[in-house]
Amino acid sequence: QVQLVESGGGLVQAGGSLRLSCAASGRTFSGYAMGWFRQAPGKEREFVAGISWSGGITYYADSVKGRFTISRDNVKNTVYLQMNTLKAEDTAVYYCAARRVGTITTQYGYDYWGQGTQVTVSS
Repeated sequence: QVQLVESGGGLVQAGGSLRLSCAASGRTFSGYAMGWFRQAPGKEREFVAGISWSGGITYYADSVKGRFTISRDNVKNTVYLQMNTLKAEDTAVYYCAARRVGTITTQYGYDYWGQGTQVTVSS
């Protein structure tokens, strides 16, 4: 069992930055690939960014490429999402998730999910 807790969300003006954190506890964190997903009101949950268990491979949705950076610290059992140049359309609840195997960029098949953290970008 892995427990995931997101933090760092909030209200920010367009063009600003936020850093989300996802703290993991339970089973060995380093054995899991991690993903960040988001869900805006009335929309389906979508992939934002993902990172391999070692941190050596990262993936990004086209909509955030060049603005967001995913990273992880396997000593601190934490994955981060640095979000820069935020836009109103980035407003959503952001979730982190963990999986042992499978495709990082799809929400299907993730083993564990956090409860989410709200990010609101005012224009």
